[in-house]
Amino acid sequence: MKQLITYFGLAYLLSWTIWLPLYGHIFCLTNFPTLPYHHGLGGLGPLFASFLTTWIFQRSEGVKHLIKKCLQVRPLIYLTIALLSPFILVFIATVLNYFVDNSPINISGLLTSKEFPQFNLLTFFIYNLIFFGFGEEVGWRGFALPRFQDKFNALTSSIILTIFWAVWHWPLFFYRPGYTSMDFAGIFGWTFSLLTGSILLTWLFNSSRASVLICAVFHSTIDIAFTADLADKNIVNYMGFLITVWGILTIIIFKPKNLATNEREKNTSP
Repeated sequence: MKQLITYFGLAYLLSWTIWLPLYGHIFCLTNFPTLPYHHGLGGLGPLFASFLTTWIFQRSEGVKHLIKKCLQVRPLIYLTIALLSPFILVFIATVLNYFVDNSPINISGLLTSKEFPQFNLLTFFIYNLIFFGFGEEVGWRGFALPRFQDKFNALTSSIILTIFWAVWHWPLFFYRPGYTSMDFAGIFGWTFSLLTGSILLTWLFNSSRASVLICAVFHSTIDIAFTADLADKNIVNYMGFLITVWGILTIIIFKPKNLATNEREKNTSP
């Protein structure tokens, strides 16, 4: 428990402090300098917190173990799922939109970023992989999830982790486009989407024998899919429906205990 308290405290402190120049005006704190990709830099808080906490409690052996999981490519089937499934979801949602709403099939928005028009799909993927893939998943799944799974089943661990994950996003509601305009229903839907993502990430983590790399890739590609500048915004709603069905089927097929065909991953670091 001490490790989790230390980790979440550091993750919140680091990210919220880095983001302070972006939301400080809410508390009359102004004139802070901002850096290029400042929002992305805050995404590294969970990563730094996980390594700091691991060093505090487990020293170099624990850090080596965590790094090993960050570089674990296999099983390749799950890496392939993490890399391609969000884009397949976009295509299916676009086809659904065509048949239901008679809208033309157009997924060209996947190739560009509205926030970073200078990025192509590859550079946007690399940006997301560094700042939010590894930036978040080394902490949420690599550090916190196995420790929750020491005490709870995989589904309960995913739900608990979703709460801490959602709280971490708190400053974004003061400055981030898309967050600032959310009403109660929007916040509920966003929280539910986090829970669905958490379940699928737990499934990938446990099924891949704790590959943080695979979770980081999926986090990156799902972010790209849901923030893509798609021609018809109804596609996002269909994607939300599809990923919700995927999450429910994951629970039914793989069962809440492990959310995988194998035993759930627990804390095995030194």
